[in-house]
This record gives sequence, C-alpha cells and structure tokens, in this order.
Amino acid sequence: MAVEGGMKCVKILHYVLLLAFFACAVGLMAVGIGALLVFNQTVNQGAASSVLPVVVIAVGAFLFLVAIVGCCGACQESYCLMVTFVIFLSLIVLVEVATAIAGYVLRGKVMSEFNKDFRQHMKNYPKQNQTDFFLDRMQKEFKCCGAANYTDWETVPLEPKNRVPDSCCVNVTEGCGVNFKVKDIHTEGCVEKIGVWLRSNVLVVAAAALGIAFVEVLGIIFACCLVKSIQSGYEVM
Repeated sequence: MAVEGGMKCVKILHYVLLLAFFACAVGLMAVGIGALLVFNQTVNQGAASSVLPVVVIAVGAFLFLVAIVGCCGACQESYCLMVTFVIFLSLIVLVEVATAIAGYVLRGKVMSEFNKDFRQHMKNYPKQNQTDFFLDRMQKEFKCCGAANYTDWETVPLEPKNRVPDSCCVNVTEGCGVNFKVKDIHTEGCVEKIGVWLRSNVLVVAAAALGIAFVEVLGIIFACCLVKSIQSGYEVM
C-alpha cells in the first residue's frame, strides 16, 4: 500500500533520519568505548563514573537494532513494526536524557574517585619498586607531580630520600628525581589537572547523548506521521 501525497516526503525524511541513527549508533558506541578506556585507566573500574560509558555503549547498540526495525517497518509499511520502532526509540531518548543528567551530576564524583585512587597509588608506589606505570604515565602525560602538588611525595617513603619519581622531571632521565631542584620538575598537582580533563570527558558523553536525543525526537515525530498514514490506509481497506 503506497503512502501518498505529503507522506512520501515524510517517508523519505524518515529514511534520511534512519541513516543518521545508524551513524549516531556507531558514534555512541565509539564515544562509550573511548570513555570506558579512559575511566579504566584513571579511576577504579568499580567506580560509578565508569558505569556511564557502559550505558552509552549499550544504548548505541540498541539504537542500531531499533534503526533496523524502523527501516524494515518503513519499507514494508508495517503498522506493528513502526509502532515498535516509536516505542523503543522513545525509551532510548529517555535513557539518553537520564545518562546526560547522570553525567552532569557525577562530574564531581569523578574528581573525588580519581583523587582517592591517585593517592592510593602514591602510597603503594614504594611497594611497586618504584615502577608504578600508572603514576609515571599520568605525571609524564599531564606534566604534573603528586596529587595536590610535588610536596605530596614528601609523605611517601621513597629511597633515597629527598626525591620524587623521575616522571616528575621536566626532562625525564634516569635518576633525575634524586636531589631535585624545584625548577627542574613539574610542581603542579595531577588531581586537578587530570580531574578537569576527566570531567570534560563526562560532559562530552552527556552532550553527545542530548544531541542525538534531539535527532531521535524528530525521528519519533516522522515515524508517528507514518504510523497514522499506514493506519488510515488500513481503515480505508
């Protein structure tokens, strides 16, 4: 049964939005996987903040499947498939809005989790024979030293004394942290510098979820128009 008149334009726009949904689904999964890798490298894997990327990945995968349902429903002009598409897409929008809100609310918790985790790594640093790759990688990449600042290392029993990890040095060489001079090391703390970066990643996930939700609302509107048209066609028969 053909969809006549203006509904043909709506159907074409529906297909265009479906293509956008496929792209958004892949984008969501990519953002979620990227954010998950970041959180697993910086905060405890059991932290609440690392749950958000998993939700985003799941939503992306589900959106991909729902887009397939919407495509089949439009091609076959199936009332049941289109109604299913609208219901599932509406649920996805609600989940994405909830994810965006949770990301905004948890932005402070990300900082707290990272601060706690970073200081724990500092306490364990001597036990790791001073080869804690997590701390060394963070201090090198973000050009920082210690949690709040470089003096935090004074409370950690490093051997020899009066030293910081070599990764604190401006020019990293073996033993450069021994009997260091302040001008030769990074003095800023890592928690604030990396915390800002972590919060920005959470906000990117939240912004992506809201942006895609807006496109999905348009998809719901066009799909509802198709559902109404298909239903009217059946009534005429």
